[in-house]
Amino acid sequence: MPRPKGHRVEKARARIYLGKANEFLAAARTARDAQQSDAALLLAIHAGLSACDAVTVALAGVRSTDPDHLRAADLLETVASGSSEVRERADQLRGLLKMKNLVEYEDRRVSSKEAEAGAKRAERLGGWATAQLERARV
Repeated sequence: MPRPKGHRVEKARARIYLGKANEFLAAARTARDAQQSDAALLLAIHAGLSACDAVTVALAGVRSTDPDHLRAADLLETVASGSSEVRERADQLRGLLKMKNLVEYEDRRVSSKEAEAGAKRAERLGGWATAQLERARV
């Protein structure tokens, strides 16, 4: 695995990324409820990425800047020394990111079921990120 590109960020700024994650997630729910599945899924993906950024900033003072968003999941695993809990969360993020191609580039619309699955995955990541920041006391 290539070394993920990262940018140094003060650990105290982790809450900013968590706030972004929560805002994207709230907007994803609103879009989902309005049957705007493409928007809901894309917002859920951004919520997952921001939640991941919050955790890596809180734990190591770094966030991914790699244009390949999958490297954010790799950075999360690297920062947390590959714990099984973090590996599971990184895999959740990877699953969410695999849906990004569908919503942005495929010539079909996202189904309400796909949007719901993305929102649930982002909700789990956001809840976990909140707990990690509380544990890290940032």
